[in-house]
Amino acid sequence: MMLGSVTYNVLKDWDLETIITNLEKLGYAAVELRTGHKHGVEPSISADERRRVSQRFARSKVRLLSYGSNSEFHSPDPAERRKQIDITKQWIELAHDTGALGVKVRPNGLPKEVPVETTIGNIAASLRELGDFGAGRGVEIWMEVHGPETQVPKISAAIMRAANHPNVGCCWNSNPTDVVNGSVKESFELLKKYIRNCHIVELSNGYPYRELFALLQQNNYQRYTLCEAAESKEPERYLQNYRALWTELQRKCA
Repeated sequence: MMLGSVTYNVLKDWDLETIITNLEKLGYAAVELRTGHKHGVEPSISADERRRVSQRFARSKVRLLSYGSNSEFHSPDPAERRKQIDITKQWIELAHDTGALGVKVRPNGLPKEVPVETTIGNIAASLRELGDFGAGRGVEIWMEVHGPETQVPKISAAIMRAANHPNVGCCWNSNPTDVVNGSVKESFELLKKYIRNCHIVELSNGYPYRELFALLQQNNYQRYTLCEAAESKEPERYLQNYRALWTELQRKCA
């Protein structure tokens, strides 16, 4: 299990060179580039720019792990879902061209005007189409456990079951709704076979991270946990301290 970071939000004001240089210096293994941040790596960049991004990461110890899109597929409007799918395909092409492993997407709630089962089916159908598209390009699709109702683990698990695609998984998001009677074990059991990525937030906020990390280790999770925290006036110092606490929390206890 390795530590990386999302550019949301500690890294949001760093350009790509600063991100790579600082993460390498601070011992972070990977990065998820969130859309809209100063790094500027978006589907709109040219083929030459994509090649430069790929080559720069290839020269570094930091892996370009994924892209954090804002794509979401819960709308009851088929035209809106088609728009979101087409946008996501552009992210997948970018990931392929720059060597990223995954594209993060999300649900963002359950529209009240349609049955829950309909929304779950709509999201799942979108994920399956994107799973097929990504599979042909070596890019995985990761659904973030996100949204007012859709972040509830049993809803996210229902979406994963309905999608039922080998190239589609979920991104654990360390939400308060994961915690039942002080433990994340019940929620983890629902989602463990789908977890392809993991977002972790403030490590001192009371969330049971030591338990989560132990569960990930027991599940033979050999991917990344990505810092996704509020911006800091001292980002390098924050990331240094964050790594120290992460190291302690994921250490196996006797």
